[in-house]
Parts: sequence; structure tokens; C-alpha cells
Amino acid sequence: MPTFAQFPSENFVLGAGVAIFHIASKRVVICRAQDRRGRQYYFLPKGRRDAGEESGCGAEREGYEESGYRNRLLPLPTKHRQPQAHPRVLAPPLTAEPVWMQMMPMGGHGPRQYIVYWYIAETLPPDIEKELQTEAGGAYKPPPPYPKDLKLRDRAKLEPEGYEPVHHEGTGVDEEEQTYESYLVPLDEAVEKLGKRDVMAAVVVRGWQGIQDRLAMEDFVGTESPEQAV
Repeated sequence: MPTFAQFPSENFVLGAGVAIFHIASKRVVICRAQDRRGRQYYFLPKGRRDAGEESGCGAEREGYEESGYRNRLLPLPTKHRQPQAHPRVLAPPLTAEPVWMQMMPMGGHGPRQYIVYWYIAETLPPDIEKELQTEAGGAYKPPPPYPKDLKLRDRAKLEPEGYEPVHHEGTGVDEEEQTYESYLVPLDEAVEKLGKRDVMAAVVVRGWQGIQDRLAMEDFVGTESPEQAV
């Protein structure tokens, strides 16, 4: 339920997470780790954003660091309550706004709050992977944004048939992240492993629905005559 709360800057942390889809194969990236008791669990990559970093950029970076898959936010016709920038009437219906927000308590003395914004992203096509290639251990390079005029079906054609997104090794920035394993798995498997009632499973479901809504929207516009489009 909506609530009132307030925290000074030293008592809250802003973070971002991401569901990374390979649209052509209908798969999504999930990570696997072990808890202190040695039990395995699955999760979507997320983490604290850096100081001065935008949340969406932080989601892309954390997605890469924790999973090893380069990614970029995917604009979708997601329902949201953010106002459109001027001119409001002509603003496009696609946006890369968060699809979910999560609040969790943090450890330590006193009330501390962790706020996570969840985004939807896609794996990168081969040409951009090549542009961003760095030596092992090199500094992170942010991806270019998704082109405004690129339809999803045309985006899929940028990959050769059977293309497998590149998985980079050793991208974790600390000892714990170096132990993470990641996989591209079918959507149903991802939801099952994440836990059907978990927020992260809901992010996957909403993200894939947004992708389907964008495909349907683009197909509908493509079948209209110029007079109908107006």
C-alpha cells in the first residue's frame, strides 16, 4: 500500500535492476548464486547506482557487471504516471521508464531504506558488441541508446540466424559478484526459478508483455494507410 516515509541521505540507497531479454529466442537472463548456507538461488541483476549516475544507466551497468551480458534499455509502451516532456501532445508512446519499484529495509542501526527501480533491456546486436569490446578488466563502456526509428522486427534482422548473445566473463566488480553464474533461459523457466510470487518474476512477465505490446503496435501502424495513420 502507498505509505508516507522520509529518510536523510545517509539512511537510504537508490538502486536499479534489469530484466535482459534476447527477443529473437524468447529468453531472459537470470543469475545464480549461493547463500551462506550453500543453498542456490536465482535473481535478476541489480545493485546500487553510482553517485551522479542516472538510474537507467545504473541498471544497464549492473546488468552487465552481475550477469556478463551487455544490454541497453528497451523503450516500451509501458503504463506509467510520469509527465511527457514538451511538446506533450506529440510525445511518442514509447518510454524506457521503470516497470516496477521495490522498497526493502537495509541492515544497520536505525531506519535504512533500499529503493530499487526495475527496468527492461535487451541484449546487444553483434555490431554494437564489437564497438564496446574492451580488454579483460577494462572500464565499463555504456551502450548507445536504442534507436528511436528502429522497429523490433527490424532489430531482430541485425542478428544472423541462430545468433547467441555474447557472454563476458569476469565482469563482477567484487569477490561475491565474481562467483555469480548467469544463463539465458526461456521465460517460463525464468519465472519458475525466480519464484512466481517474487517481484523479479513479475518484472519478467511485465517486460515480455511490454515487448509483445510494442510488436503489436508496430504491426498495427504498418498495416494502416497514410490517411488512417493521421
